[in-house]
Amino acid sequence: MSARDLSVIFGVVLIIVMLIIPLPSWMLSIFIITNITLALLVLLTTMNMREPLEFSIFPSLLLLLTLFRLGLNVSTTRSILSEGDAGGVVETFGTFVVGGEVIVGLVVFFILVIIQFVVITKGAERVAEVAARFTLDAMPGKQMSIDADLNAGMISEQEARTRRQKVSREADFYGAMDGASKFVKGDAIAGIIIVFINLIFGIVIGMVQQGMPFAEAASHYSLLTVGDGIVSQLPALLISTATAIIVTRAASEGNMGHDVTSQLFAFPKMLYVTGGTIFLLGLFTPINDILTIPIAGLLIFGGYTLSNQKKLEETISPDVEEEIASDELRKPENVVNLLNIDPIEFEFGYGLIPLADSSQGGDLLDRVVMIRRQLALELGLVIPVVRIRDNIQLAPNEYRMKIKGHEVGKGEILLDHYLAMSPGVDDPSITGIDTVEPAFGIPAIWITEDQKTNAEISGYTVVDPPSVVSTHLTEVLKNSAHELLGRQETKQLIDHLKETYPILVEEVTPNPLSTGDIQKVLAKLLKERVSIRNLPVIFETLADFCKMTTDPDILTEYVRQSLAKQITNQYKQDDDTLKVLTLSGRVEKLVADHIQQTEHGNYLALDPNQSQAILESIAKQMEHMTMLNQTAIILCSPAIRMYVRELTERYFPQVPILSYNELDANMEVQSVGVVNVE
Repeated sequence: MSARDLSVIFGVVLIIVMLIIPLPSWMLSIFIITNITLALLVLLTTMNMREPLEFSIFPSLLLLLTLFRLGLNVSTTRSILSEGDAGGVVETFGTFVVGGEVIVGLVVFFILVIIQFVVITKGAERVAEVAARFTLDAMPGKQMSIDADLNAGMISEQEARTRRQKVSREADFYGAMDGASKFVKGDAIAGIIIVFINLIFGIVIGMVQQGMPFAEAASHYSLLTVGDGIVSQLPALLISTATAIIVTRAASEGNMGHDVTSQLFAFPKMLYVTGGTIFLLGLFTPINDILTIPIAGLLIFGGYTLSNQKKLEETISPDVEEEIASDELRKPENVVNLLNIDPIEFEFGYGLIPLADSSQGGDLLDRVVMIRRQLALELGLVIPVVRIRDNIQLAPNEYRMKIKGHEVGKGEILLDHYLAMSPGVDDPSITGIDTVEPAFGIPAIWITEDQKTNAEISGYTVVDPPSVVSTHLTEVLKNSAHELLGRQETKQLIDHLKETYPILVEEVTPNPLSTGDIQKVLAKLLKERVSIRNLPVIFETLADFCKMTTDPDILTEYVRQSLAKQITNQYKQDDDTLKVLTLSGRVEKLVADHIQQTEHGNYLALDPNQSQAILESIAKQMEHMTMLNQTAIILCSPAIRMYVRELTERYFPQVPILSYNELDANMEVQSVGVVNVE
């Protein structure tokens, strides 16, 4: 435990000691000076902060200082009533500060209490209450603003997380300040009660126990009581002022001194007016001119100085400003910033601005948030922020998507129409503008709103324009997920897994597998749309086989087999069966015989005519399954699965290639076709 921690603990224990154990007068004097010092330090700190959260510990500190001050009051009261003495500091405040006059001292004390209780504390309490209410009411709007900036690419994930934490801390702070202000109010009331106790019981004890005459007892205990009251109310007043400053302080670029001087003297001409007013006040009233003329002269001189300074700042010509801006652009840092490429970009023509403009009813930003959450659940990958912006180079109704600077998808939509996709049998009464559904390439038509109901009755699938865009974006991100997973993103996934499975991660990386090796395995899984969300199982498999081989292709096959249930459930039909196309024995042998093994890895080296024959057979079987309204899945032996995938990837990228080892033992598999060659 550090010295700082011990100091706070020691302070809390000291408060308890002061409440129970009588302290010598010299120690009370030390604690009273310490109390004044802490109060002054808190006040100066609040004046030099830029925003309230820089002093977020203030509510708790206010409680501790209040308890410390009340503990001192208890100790000094005990000392005054039992010994007739409370130390040199109390005596000094009772005699020197108020001149030994009891009445004057009581008046000063009550003025301090009134200023603290009625003016400062009451106002600070109200401001804290209103600030807490408005801060809590504004939280949802601030959170939505952060999400909008994040989706628009204006801020990063880290910046968004920091801003969300700040919003939450602000709400907690002002809520705590609302309650902490009650401490100051109660402290003022306790000070008044303690003064009356000291005064009344002091006189009684002086007369009864000490045998003093009434006048001597009243004088002696009154001076001690007034000194104790003022010495406790002075730091209380400083703390009350600090409380008022911190709850009325708005966030700014400078401290309070900088803000007051820069904003109070922002209009130098007003100093002339103020100086002239003070001069006339001394000239036409009995107020002494010797007092008003120097003050008026100082104000006029300050106004003249500030006016000249402002004119000097405005003498920079536009040409000089343009030269400065040009120099900024020539800096190497600005050129380096141009090299940054956004991972995901969504650009649209000016006609589609209502899609992203929430004031016009656009919900694209909210849809992007949901897409990122959906893909995190489906693929186990945190999709980077999507930068959304308009592009005047595009057609008004056109949009396009880029991954790392390269276009991966585009489309054109009509905001005042609906996209209708035929169920297979067209209805002649449904007419519109022919188009192609951008996500899956299905023929469709744009229809007007008055045809929407009839189209739905006729069996058409009718989709609104925002859903068309979000579906297309979702499919593009799924197809490009493996490109979005780099080494940095892989390291983040590993670090997240390490929080709960540290031993498992240490067994896999950095030895024998580097971050790059793991990234290749995960990217290969994502490329075939296999979710990597179940990282513990993936790393368990890597830990079992990475000592045998570090080949990413082979490790990927082992991982796929470990994820058999996940993969099977991903492709099973509604009737809990898996309908597949199988490879004939001839095709399997043909592929196995043409696997070339080299020191740089294995690859498939089929004759072009043989490859063409296999692909034509697959296409024929897929056409047959499409007529049966079934999804094509190819099933083959584990030894050749990745080579069959290599063969079909370019021509049938969406067709899953599964091996027998990737099937759940409890799943019913039905072969509905065989891929064969002559």
